[in-house]
Amino acid sequence: MSRIGRKPIAVPSTVKVQIGPAAIEVQGPKGKLSVRVPRGIRFEQKDGTLSALRESDEQRALHGLARALVANAVRGVTEGFKKELDIVGVGYRAEVKGKNVVFALGYSHPIEFPIPEGLQIAVEKQTRIVVSGADRGRVGQAAADIRALRPPDPYKQKGIRLVGERLKKKAGKAGAAKTAA
Repeated sequence: MSRIGRKPIAVPSTVKVQIGPAAIEVQGPKGKLSVRVPRGIRFEQKDGTLSALRESDEQRALHGLARALVANAVRGVTEGFKKELDIVGVGYRAEVKGKNVVFALGYSHPIEFPIPEGLQIAVEKQTRIVVSGADRGRVGQAAADIRALRPPDPYKQKGIRLVGERLKKKAGKAGAAKTAA
């Protein structure tokens, strides 16, 4: 059996779980999420825990996945998820205007990024962006979309990066000429 799939999911008392044939609905203080369950995987709720069970070994690849998705939904509606991004570069900044985040990233025009439904985006100090929400996948995708507006440059290290992301700095032309000689 899958090691991850066997682990029970602790369900706090503030979370309501409805188990359906094709999906599980999780409702908590931070919102409501629905997770589709693959065919052949079912969930049972006992004594404040959820357990993922599979019908046969044909579903073993999906067993851990289904359990992880439901565990992320439970954690999302209780604690929530967040990703932090840093903007590095002279004159690069961001600000929230209504339902959009406006970026100045060295292009000839400002870039407007619409805030997705169900997510919150906060800008701290004009160069720190915090994306938060209950759905882990949507938080990560929004952070990736923001990072894609100006990915970090390998030479000068300017651009938008995740906090804690390690970048490899490349040598410029002068460094390449010295190694060739």
